[in-house]
Amino acid sequence: MTPTLHVGTTVWSWGGSGLADTLCAQAQAAEAQGFDSFWLPENHLATGTAIPSPLMLLAAIAARTQTIGLGCTSYLLPIRHPLLAAEEVAVLDRLCGGRLTLGLGRGLSAAMFQAFGVPAGDKRKLFQANLDIMRRAWRGEPVAGSDPDAPVRLAPLPLQQPSPPLWVAAFGPLALQQVAGLGLPYLASPVESLDVLEENYRRYHGAVAAAGHTPIATIPVMRTVFVTGDNALAARVRTALAAGVPVSMRDRSGAVEDWAIVGDRHYARDKLAEYRERLQLSHLIVRAGVPGVSESLQLESQQSLLGAVADMR
Repeated sequence: MTPTLHVGTTVWSWGGSGLADTLCAQAQAAEAQGFDSFWLPENHLATGTAIPSPLMLLAAIAARTQTIGLGCTSYLLPIRHPLLAAEEVAVLDRLCGGRLTLGLGRGLSAAMFQAFGVPAGDKRKLFQANLDIMRRAWRGEPVAGSDPDAPVRLAPLPLQQPSPPLWVAAFGPLALQQVAGLGLPYLASPVESLDVLEENYRRYHGAVAAAGHTPIATIPVMRTVFVTGDNALAARVRTALAAGVPVSMRDRSGAVEDWAIVGDRHYARDKLAEYRERLQLSHLIVRAGVPGVSESLQLESQQSLLGAVADMR
């Protein structure tokens, strides 16, 4: 059975004098357009686009929205104390009325790990250990090391029990193996081709089964999507996207057409139907925001996309 498609969006503009106000306004616009969810990344030491505290910003967005789901694509566990992280997630989940989905990540930037004093080579071990502590805390189990006669437990617990939905960002075979072993959904790289994703999901599903977990039906994918019937604008968007790929990712990303869906409504619908057929795609997170494209054109693209996939939702 083909799954219902949930459609979320990320930030599409970094303009404005206040980051929180800008993001809140975009989340309100996404909610009004009919998106299912609004997502923030986490990144550090990135001038102009740094989001070092996504949960704090999502708390601000929660206060300005009503129904739209809220998510972080990659909440970095290796650089955090697990109990403090568990508390902050639980508070946000209650604050937003259980609208939170938490994507978890390990981190990629060597400069970030150095700045935080965390050995980059330990990131997978730290990720696993910290997540284990957080999940036990969310279940209400005594905190490790507390007095057996007066056990200490996390308070408050998340509104969603035993925790908000957890996804794990994964960009390589070792990461895929770790996610499968946890029995959690895998959030794929936004710059890998459909062929690569199909092979990754084949391996992931096999590893999930080998680990003894039930099959995972949540299949989220991040894709850059821009819908327009203007061929000249579409060509300009493809050029801008190709130019914006970081040097470190160019070997992995391939041609723009491999990881971005740029074209008219019929093209976008056909491509996403292919993703659903080949991956059993359940959640599309639209990477919004194209350099040099106005916000009004971005909003038009988003509305066109929602119209194109209306019968899939």
